[in-house]
Amino acid sequence: MKYLRVRHQGAERLGRIAGDSVELLDGDLFGAPRATGETVPLAGVEWLMPCVPSKMIIIVNNFHAAVQKAGGSAPAEPLFLVRSPTALNWHGQPIPKPLAFDGRVFYEGELGVVIGKVARNLDEAQAADAIFGYTCVNDVSALELVDKDPSFAQWTRAKSFDGFGCFGPVIETDALPADAEVVTTVGGRERQRYPVSDMIIPPVKLVAMISRDMTLLPGDVICCGTSVGVLPMKPGTTVEVTVTGVGTLSNVYARAD
Repeated sequence: MKYLRVRHQGAERLGRIAGDSVELLDGDLFGAPRATGETVPLAGVEWLMPCVPSKMIIIVNNFHAAVQKAGGSAPAEPLFLVRSPTALNWHGQPIPKPLAFDGRVFYEGELGVVIGKVARNLDEAQAADAIFGYTCVNDVSALELVDKDPSFAQWTRAKSFDGFGCFGPVIETDALPADAEVVTTVGGRERQRYPVSDMIIPPVKLVAMISRDMTLLPGDVICCGTSVGVLPMKPGTTVEVTVTGVGTLSNVYARAD
């Protein structure tokens, strides 16, 4: 099932996709949402974030191909940071250029895991039950900032400019296909294509291990990391991230209005 949030007649509404339509729902996405009997055409809906996370967790160095290309070794535990909630962005929205940074800005196509219940100190079986579904992520980054000051790695700043945490357009609650891929296109040209199965620490283990460090809340998003093919974006370029079985997230970097 594909869940989404839209603005309809001036109000924020929860829905699920049914063919070419959106069935509008009442209630809590992570509780027991109820069908209202209202439907609207999917084409032309005003998209919103599919959920409102309290935090977005970013995983680093989590794909074998990328780690091997960088000459590193596979981490034994998740390497992660937390993105500011004010950086969150959604399908169809522009990615603004940072006001206080004039360097290169990079796309990173990723799989996102959405948490569906309070998760703390879970084993892997409990972690699997805590996963509500999956979404597409463009983990936008000002990577040149990370090592700009040798006294402190600025990962949070590099990842938390307004609009850098793009995810959506939907949350897919069905299991991913075994051969699921993440594909990123930039200006219509394919730049990333990699299998989810190349992940070093897979989603269930990520949720279990992170839950032992911090409490995860319904709606929190874990960005599972990216693979090879990350490059800077040019202003005005459309970046699309597709995850097999989930959908396609589309945003324009620094769109000129």
